[in-house]
Amino acid sequence: MPNILFLSQDDVFKNDLSNQIIYHSADYNIIEDNTAEKADIVIIDEDISLFAQKELNLPIFLFSSATENISDIRQNIHIISKPAKLSYFLDELHSCINRFENKSEGYIYFNRYEVRPIAKEIINLRNQEVTKLTEKEVAIIKYLYKNQDRLVSKNDLLQEVWEYSPDVSTHTIETHIYRLRQKVEHDSPDDQLILTVEGGYRLKV
Repeated sequence: MPNILFLSQDDVFKNDLSNQIIYHSADYNIIEDNTAEKADIVIIDEDISLFAQKELNLPIFLFSSATENISDIRQNIHIISKPAKLSYFLDELHSCINRFENKSEGYIYFNRYEVRPIAKEIINLRNQEVTKLTEKEVAIIKYLYKNQDRLVSKNDLLQEVWEYSPDVSTHTIETHIYRLRQKVEHDSPDDQLILTVEGGYRLKV
């Protein structure tokens, strides 16, 4: 579930657009500024300086009512002129994650692995071995990567990756983690992908 960080000094606009995003696209989650490091997309209303001190390499939507041309401060900024059609913005929002993750800037790097989310593959940079991943395996790695500063519990994965699907148990999660390790690690200590610590999981970074 991609996380959206929405920065605006206009609470009415922010709340209205946030509600529209959630209503039309249940796959997205609006997060608070104090969890910016977990964002996948940033939406900024009018003032790019709201994000000026942050160096996250993410797709950014800048809503602007200015009539003159605005020069992009960064290449990853997409300008939306206000007033904007909701349908147009939602179409752009739906496609931006795919565009970003299909570029090298959107790849995930850790412990000499390179994960390409759109291609659903992981590359062992030690020997250039390419392993195909399932959608759930990609989701597991992405979630562990975004939360590499803490231990991720089975319940975290159950909630965030499987969204508490009634046909999923912690045993299902354990099986997915086990199969992912077998596909990638080949029982080599140097190639460890995911560590089990105190009943939870973390990436080896």
